[in-house]
Amino acid sequence: MINHDFKFEKKRASPVARGRLSTTHWALLSGGGLLCVIIALLPTSEAEAVRTTDTNHLFVQNVPLTIPQQNDSIAIEPPEKSDPAPLFQSKSVTVNKGDTLSEIFKREGFSARNLHDIMQLGSLTAPLKNIRPGQLLEFRSNELKQLAGLSYKTDLTHTLIIEKNDGDFNAREEIRSPEFRITHASETINSSLYRSGQQAGLTDNLIMELAGIFGWDIDFALDIRQGDSFTVLYEEKYLDGEKIGYGDIVAAQFTNRGKAFEAVRFTDKKGNNQYFTPEGRSMRKAFLRSPVDFRRISSRFTRERYHPVLGKKRPHRGVDYAAARGTPIKAAGDGKITFRGTKGGYGSTVVIQHGTQYSTLYAHLSNFKRGQRNGSAVKQGDVIGFVGSSGLATGPHLHYEFRVNGTHRNPLTVKFPDAQPIKAAYKKDFLAQTQPVLAQLNILSRGLTLAKNDH
Repeated sequence: MINHDFKFEKKRASPVARGRLSTTHWALLSGGGLLCVIIALLPTSEAEAVRTTDTNHLFVQNVPLTIPQQNDSIAIEPPEKSDPAPLFQSKSVTVNKGDTLSEIFKREGFSARNLHDIMQLGSLTAPLKNIRPGQLLEFRSNELKQLAGLSYKTDLTHTLIIEKNDGDFNAREEIRSPEFRITHASETINSSLYRSGQQAGLTDNLIMELAGIFGWDIDFALDIRQGDSFTVLYEEKYLDGEKIGYGDIVAAQFTNRGKAFEAVRFTDKKGNNQYFTPEGRSMRKAFLRSPVDFRRISSRFTRERYHPVLGKKRPHRGVDYAAARGTPIKAAGDGKITFRGTKGGYGSTVVIQHGTQYSTLYAHLSNFKRGQRNGSAVKQGDVIGFVGSSGLATGPHLHYEFRVNGTHRNPLTVKFPDAQPIKAAYKKDFLAQTQPVLAQLNILSRGLTLAKNDH
């Protein structure tokens, strides 16, 4: 509040004083805080001249000045300032031969503490432990040359992104979804499935997948004949219009010794893939026909065989698969290990019980798979040991037996039970998803048959 009761002296100011007052008057324009002092310094006549009947306004040299009222407040707001955006610099670093992540961090001027904090973020940053020569690391640093972020492309569709926010690093994975296009290949076998698959343009993985799909019905080591044929529908993966790889087989037909087998992939609502016949029976059987990748069958199932070590005839109630020492041996079916150890002439042996009816035996192993023991549950295809020549054996091979209710059966001819068919709840979806694909497969297969007949 400003007190307006001023007392003025009635004498004229000197020219010097008037000059000073003029300067002071103009100073009021920028602040107004010394108004009372200035008016007090004016001569009476000049003071009267600047006073008006309106107590809210005073005029100094014809410039109006507003006097705040009792309840008024003066808010002085500084001009708005926009903070400048932080400056970041990006740099791509190529991993050289022999480089470690710690060496790269040190070379780029980033602290070991930064690296430690990043590697403590968990499984997302674990791929950084396996950097390889030629790969790129994209670093981001601030104006103080401090690490602000890091990106690492683990493959064509996955990128690890590390960012620093509020002083802490965090990690996320950016995933780009490729486009899948279905293509096909057909070929007649003249020598082997592998060579014919290569001639048809299939990759090694697709050839192995094809053999795996039909492996329960066809023994690709023993049953393949010249003139057998196959037709395959499979996926190719594209990113930004460029082919980056291959997906899975969608459907396939394999003709072996004049009999055609068909399989089609079905993806359920949970994203699980499995192959079925067109009628919905699982292509997967309860047991593998051959539990090892072998060079040849050195001895077959027979009621009487001359034993090369014992020097006398005796029954051979299994199949011997000759294979290189150390070749992995797989569990023929789901089950539980009931014996794992040394068993007389069998040498190092594993026995697996499959439900109540079936059991399998694997003998002459060189080593067992680590982490398993009596009572361990195994899945079909799990490695349980390695080919050797322990016990009464003249060379490295797997002796394999298959028993039904305790009775030995020939593993090469016994009829295996099927795995579970398509669930009733999925049958409608199965037909809707697979019928168009099977129709295309049949057209291509008929074309291959006509081409074969023309020759």
